[in-house]
Amino acid sequence: MAKLQETELKMHVADLDAIKARIEAAGGTVSAPRVFEKNIRFEDAHGELAKASSVLRLRYDTRARLTYKDGQKVHDQYGSTRFEAEVEVSDLDTMQIILERLGFYPMFIYEKYRTTYELAGAEIMLDELPYGNFVEIEGDETTIRAVLDAVDFGKSKRYTNSYSVLFLVGQRNRGWSFRDLTFDNFKGIALDEAMFAGAV
Repeated sequence: MAKLQETELKMHVADLDAIKARIEAAGGTVSAPRVFEKNIRFEDAHGELAKASSVLRLRYDTRARLTYKDGQKVHDQYGSTRFEAEVEVSDLDTMQIILERLGFYPMFIYEKYRTTYELAGAEIMLDELPYGNFVEIEGDETTIRAVLDAVDFGKSKRYTNSYSVLFLVGQRNRGWSFRDLTFDNFKGIALDEAMFAGAV
């Protein structure tokens, strides 16, 4: 059985290429090359998943996966930890039909490009999103600490909020009228750290 818990630390970074160079200098190696990723979050008719801060998501990059994340998070200086279960599915479109027949509907789409490194037993994801670049470190507390000791991330702002919550914070702060976190929606929009003011 796969590990059913996720601990991650997320950082907003100004220069992803500089971070990539520091990871490689510290001995990090690419475990998955840069790939485009599309994520579809689902909700039920009563908004129960959002109320519980739970996530039901279909993700497609080089393969399709269905993920459930529990809403109960434990936060500390090394990020956030919560239950996560994920399975690979053979047909993304058919899986979406099944979810919709069960009463779920697509409520939020977000896109990114992701490059994945391995270092000190942890996974380091370099994420290019429509509203900026981020680094996610996944592992246990020991491996996350080892990565932070080995790589200089400068004064990068740390967040425990998800990308979707950061989007909602940006909507509140900047008045974005669109619903989805896609590259097309963010064309021509000025970006800065202040759009995430109030996020944690």
